[in-house]
Amino acid sequence: MTARTLAITSGKGGVGKTFVTANLACALAARGQKVLVLDADLGLANLDVVLNLHPKLTLHDVFTDKCTLEQAIVPAPGGFSVLLAGSGMVEYSRLTPEVRERLLRIIEQVAPRYDWVLIDTGAGISDVVLYSVSLAQDVLVVATPEPTSLTDAYATIKVLATQQERRSVGLVVNQAGRNGEGRTICTQLSAVLARFVAAKPGAQGFKLELWGEVAIDPAVRQAVLKRQLLLEMLPGSDAAQGVKALATKLLA
Repeated sequence: MTARTLAITSGKGGVGKTFVTANLACALAARGQKVLVLDADLGLANLDVVLNLHPKLTLHDVFTDKCTLEQAIVPAPGGFSVLLAGSGMVEYSRLTPEVRERLLRIIEQVAPRYDWVLIDTGAGISDVVLYSVSLAQDVLVVATPEPTSLTDAYATIKVLATQQERRSVGLVVNQAGRNGEGRTICTQLSAVLARFVAAKPGAQGFKLELWGEVAIDPAVRQAVLKRQLLLEMLPGSDAAQGVKALATKLLA
């Protein structure tokens, strides 16, 4: 067994990337998948806040050899495992040879033990974010319908297509205002990418694929404020259904 590795990233912060990651992990675990979420947002980690976890050991301790990788992996609500970045990782938010080597080694060590490794990256196109993304087989970009989010999503996808020479990238539209908005946004982004990206060497045949949309839903805010997984707190809510549909698509 070798895990499918999926980097979940975004152009802009605050679009619900960690919310999507945590609840997607829960949805996959509910279907019998063995899932690890690696918090690779080394500068501004908040997965521990979303999951209401207070870990004694984190990625910081693994990086500084204060504990083993096994000791730092902890169970999360929702039936999956997490390796949290914790605070104090700011010195690792620049891509040094040490950060590069340690992240690669961690992925190599955990991949044989899980069905899925979800890498929750930072936002934007910094060296650390792009390197974290490069460690995954597949990439999911989270965006909202806001113009600033779409502009930043486009910039991120463009870099993934040209610099990393990815043939395809998945898109999930979070906080969709109406049914089908994700499809509309994906079509619009694809049209712009076709004009500006396909012309670049190495980017021919690139495809942006809509993997899902998550409806704007007051239940999300309730779950986040209570530091609970939406799929556990309000599994019948519209947003929860969107995340479950995303899990179904990935498992297909």
